[in-house]
Amino acid sequence: MRQVGSVLWPKLRVLQVYGANTGVGKTIFSSILCRAFQRHFPKVHYLKPVSTGPLEDADDRHISTLSQNIKAKCLYQFSDPVSPHIAARSSKEVCHLEPDSAGGAANIEQSVTDESIRATVHDEINSYVTGEDGIAIVETAGGVMSPAPSGSSQADLYRPFRLPVLLIGDHQLGGISTTISAWESLHVRGYDVQSVALFSESRYDNHSYLKDYFAERDVHAFSVPPPPERHSNGAEDARAMQEYYEEAATSSSVTMFTSTLLQRHDKRIADLQSMSAEAVEAIWHPFMQHSERSKDTITAIDSAYGDYFATHTTQQALATSQNPTTSLIKPAFDASASWWTQGLGHGNPRLALTAAHAAGRYGHVMFASAVHEPALRLAQTLLTNMGNPRLAKVFYTDNGSAGMEVAVKMGIRAAAARNGWSADDEIVILGLKGSYHGDTMGTMDCSEPSIYNKKEPWYTGRGHWLDFPQVKMRKGRWVVESPDESKNSPEGEKSFDSLDDIFDFQKRTDDYAAYKQHCDATLAELIEKGTKFGAVVMEPILLGAGGMMFADPLFQRCLVDSVRHHASLAIGTQPQHDGSLDWTGMPVICDEIFTGLYRLGRFSASSFLGVDADIVANAKLLTGGVLPLCTTTASQAIFDAFVSEDKTDALLHGHSYTAHPVGCSVANESLRSMMKMEREGVWGGFKGHWSSSGESLAEPSPDHKAGAVWSMWSEAFVEAVSHRSQVDSVFALGSVLAISLKDPDGKSYASKAAYEMRDKLLAGAPGEKWVIHSRVLGNVWYAMAAMTTTREMIESLEEKIFAALE
Repeated sequence: MRQVGSVLWPKLRVLQVYGANTGVGKTIFSSILCRAFQRHFPKVHYLKPVSTGPLEDADDRHISTLSQNIKAKCLYQFSDPVSPHIAARSSKEVCHLEPDSAGGAANIEQSVTDESIRATVHDEINSYVTGEDGIAIVETAGGVMSPAPSGSSQADLYRPFRLPVLLIGDHQLGGISTTISAWESLHVRGYDVQSVALFSESRYDNHSYLKDYFAERDVHAFSVPPPPERHSNGAEDARAMQEYYEEAATSSSVTMFTSTLLQRHDKRIADLQSMSAEAVEAIWHPFMQHSERSKDTITAIDSAYGDYFATHTTQQALATSQNPTTSLIKPAFDASASWWTQGLGHGNPRLALTAAHAAGRYGHVMFASAVHEPALRLAQTLLTNMGNPRLAKVFYTDNGSAGMEVAVKMGIRAAAARNGWSADDEIVILGLKGSYHGDTMGTMDCSEPSIYNKKEPWYTGRGHWLDFPQVKMRKGRWVVESPDESKNSPEGEKSFDSLDDIFDFQKRTDDYAAYKQHCDATLAELIEKGTKFGAVVMEPILLGAGGMMFADPLFQRCLVDSVRHHASLAIGTQPQHDGSLDWTGMPVICDEIFTGLYRLGRFSASSFLGVDADIVANAKLLTGGVLPLCTTTASQAIFDAFVSEDKTDALLHGHSYTAHPVGCSVANESLRSMMKMEREGVWGGFKGHWSSSGESLAEPSPDHKAGAVWSMWSEAFVEAVSHRSQVDSVFALGSVLAISLKDPDGKSYASKAAYEMRDKLLAGAPGEKWVIHSRVLGNVWYAMAAMTTTREMIESLEEKIFAALE
């Protein structure tokens, strides 16, 4: 799939001209700038991607009359003089890139998409890049938010390029408002508006007001006199305009703008190239051994849009120094989904506008003994859509670690209250080996000793952790691998015809019985020793940071059944709630920070198990990758354990930014978007690649809430990867792909077996237009898509990943 992103060439400067409205003089200002830049460069390029109206009136034809050294071009000219989205439906496209046999423009009937326009614009600008200094002016049509041929706004159409912008303000009555609104529309989308320019007009004097207004916002604004009145004599009119252009082009305000633009271009490059080295001096990076860090190992991210970062590395700088026609910025697919948070694409305009609205309405407000609409609506949405009748109350924190810290507090306190345990009792959790629930001190204690925690002096490891069977595809076969048998032993793994069969619990009665017996016996032994369990804590299906381990869902289901029905966990105080909604044995905490909210294809990851947890924590995809926010949702029984006349019995936990209104607002919009995608069957094409019949997958059985399973990564690709010689195993579920590479030194987070693959994908092959930015977990290379990533994009990724395994 063709990927077009932000570009930055060392010798070609590119300026995009937007207008606050139609008829504000964009082409006149472009003409002035073309004349002005001729003093700096031997060739000036003018590009009008989309235009409407008669060919003889086209803006590029007007520009081309200024000088032979100004190369002007229009890519899509529609004959009907209306908005492009209407013209595209009613006109035949006139594409200047494909002349007819007579040397004129050819009429071509075709659908003009955003992707095709971006690709054509990119290729055209790229053709201007040589070893010589130059400039290109790209002029838009109409106003900032005017529709493109597809109907999307121009601001969104061209946003992936993120070119420096000159905004032409409106000098007419009402122009102050339209100019400010246009600037805000660009600003909230991440554009850098270099300057605002408009005609100086004495009656309304918009330019004076706007100069002061934008100066307060560190945006330069300037004005030039309006053009002369039109003459009835064509030759006289042309002569007058030529004189006007020459005078305006040499004016002090235009000269200052052109000089500043050139300086900012050089400064942008210098800043970008120095960022990695400066980071080494100023920043303590997370999850990194800094003895391995240098400016060569740090990726500078200039911006991001959709699935991609706009990246710069020292390797890219070297390539550009050797070949100045190479862009200093390269698109890099965000394969870690920015640490698993990205769901709706970077720079998503709906999320950006939602955040801006909430920031304008609230900023942040106190949440203690208060409520605001975004937090209330988000809590109601979660309670309604999790499909878990136990859940009744939502608690807000800032991030996954804090949310799990609260979850553990809730569970242990509830268990202690019901069992009559005191603060002197040693209360632990029951979990799974390789788990990771956060990096605060409390959540670290919920995991077994590991590379993440064992060197922390305060770490105590308060729990017992069970080993568990894992789901993998190995050599084209789906297997469940037992933890207590060698994988090389036939007895150590059990084969299945499909991934869906692994989730078909009704057909796995023998496995259930064996797992249940094991869990019951383990619990009995531990309880007999006096172990006091405050909660069972687990990540449903996938254990993320511990190494992308795919737990057999039936084992996790059995573990929950055991703790809820084990005779040795009988309690002295009877529940005061409906038995079907109250917890028994010990509270069940599901850490869905990573796996929840559609990351695995479902709103609730616990639904794969057919389990209704007593406490669920959600973050990551909650806000679509825009802001930090976490929710911890609990049952009424858990909530009531903290209710008394004594304030010290309350859950005395909170953050300054609890239920941050901006985060809650964005979360509401994020969930709305993903729930709409599910309703409209947006992921149906992906699901078809996981159905043997090629048709819709079956509905879930009454007992098995999960139903059929699917992934955005095709099963054929997963199977092909499993046969690669250096691959130990692989799996895919939802948007997640995980490839475990063979490592003779063993499997652990400290393994470097996946480094080569990571580095190869980031470097790319010579001439590649885009690369893949990824993270690794020891010997595991993983990738995950946003929920908006297209099938075509996934196929392109699969091709690159497969090639990297050669």
